Amino acid sequence: MIERFIKNELNLKRYRRFKSNKLAIISTFIIFFSCFFSFTAEFWANSKPILLKYQGGFYTPVFKNYSPRDLGIEENIVVIDYKKLSLGNEDWALFPLITWDPYESNKKIDAYPGPPTQVNLMGTDDRGRDVLTRILYGLRYSITYALLVWLFSFIIGTLLGGGMGYFGGKFDFYGQRVTEILSTVPYLLLLIILISIFRPTMTLLVLLTCFFGWISISYYVRGEFLRNRRLDFIEAARAMGGSHKRIFFKHILPNSLTPIITFTPFVIAGHITGLASLDYLGFGLAPPTPSWGELLNQAQKYFTTAWWLALFPSCALFFTLTLLSLIGEGVRDAINPRE
Repeated sequence: MIERFIKNELNLKRYRRFKSNKLAIISTFIIFFSCFFSFTAEFWANSKPILLKYQGGFYTPVFKNYSPRDLGIEENIVVIDYKKLSLGNEDWALFPLITWDPYESNKKIDAYPGPPTQVNLMGTDDRGRDVLTRILYGLRYSITYALLVWLFSFIIGTLLGGGMGYFGGKFDFYGQRVTEILSTVPYLLLLIILISIFRPTMTLLVLLTCFFGWISISYYVRGEFLRNRRLDFIEAARAMGGSHKRIFFKHILPNSLTPIITFTPFVIAGHITGLASLDYLGFGLAPPTPSWGELLNQAQKYFTTAWWLALFPSCALFFTLTLLSLIGEGVRDAINPRE
């Protein structure tokens, strides 16, 4: 089906070459389904029913917050505990497979963190929250952060690097000097300092990371533009009166996407690691946001007593990075010009 939408013969060959790499294809499907389950985690891990029939009415607590008055409950409570809701003979509730919210504590265990049980398959953290649920929700934030940083960094790096390679001259000279200066800044240390001053949010982390994240890709895009701008078809486009905008975006850019496509899976994997590192150090997403790095930080505190806090988040991080690396290798082999 995908081949029908690929009209370029070269791109079709690259797609078929990528499809022949079984490990890359399997990794792609696993990453896709993992992201699907994470971004729809409310249907798989939640303390609220997906569908509730109560006193003759139907309710969807996953989509809407109901007050006790909406359900006709006259008890003096503010938040409904659906697990303890008294159901009549004709009432029923359809709960997710995992009946834990990422912010909900298991108050039935004696001490936190609690070991894996039938109720909490991967145990609980230092506040009694289900580890499996927080890993599932944590993937959502890790992928979102990595994709946003990749997108904006590559857009900025492509435009600036491509502009330096296309126009050359003083623009390229001064642009390279600024790039070299910024590349010498210890951006991780600067990032930690800025985050310690301001309240860390997803938007702030993405903006600060993008401020330095465009530098590496700009080098490769600049090199591609320097190589392609003197090719015969580019000279022909200039001779026919093509504008700089048309030549830049329509002729050179599509033929300079090789480094962007090749590095994308590896860059996304690097940003996932970066966010986990910041969360581990306490400079990442604000608590109580589900985070793999935050779980690993707890594992350091309870290293001798709570092995599950180190094992399961580490496995999630390891397998995610491995799958992205396998996808990256498949993409790299597919667009290898020697092939």
